[in-house]
Amino acid sequence: MPLEVKKLKVNYKTLEEFKKFKEYGLQELSMLEDLEANIIENDSDSPFYGIYFGNKLVARMSLYQVDARFDRYFSPTQDYLELWKLEVLPDYQDRGYGTALVNFAKGFGLPIKTNPRVKSKEFWEKQGFTSVHYDMQRDLGENPLIWEAK
Repeated sequence: MPLEVKKLKVNYKTLEEFKKFKEYGLQELSMLEDLEANIIENDSDSPFYGIYFGNKLVARMSLYQVDARFDRYFSPTQDYLELWKLEVLPDYQDRGYGTALVNFAKGFGLPIKTNPRVKSKEFWEKQGFTSVHYDMQRDLGENPLIWEAK
């Protein structure tokens, strides 16, 4: 049975679920601050997606669409998705949750840009992402990886 990716509501229940990720020592990957900044209404447009195991949120990511006028990564310039902070709880890693989230993002049919976290570049390369080769002036201290929709 394929893993089901759900759009996460911007509400206090989701905020509580996000706190569980921080408890696992993943502060540098925490989306807690992003979520707190976005809590307005339960039905506001959420950039957060996740996968549940039973009633427990075990994997999550944030996904933002970026307008072509801000594109510094693709040629020709085009709208693309920025995939941020993909995170799977330690007990659920290596079970396909991260791949399911990436495949969900690929399903939008737009190119994707991400910045790999510590020790995650190999995962992204397995997903078909490649390093961006461009002018160092435009780097902004990132080490971006991209996936181009075919």
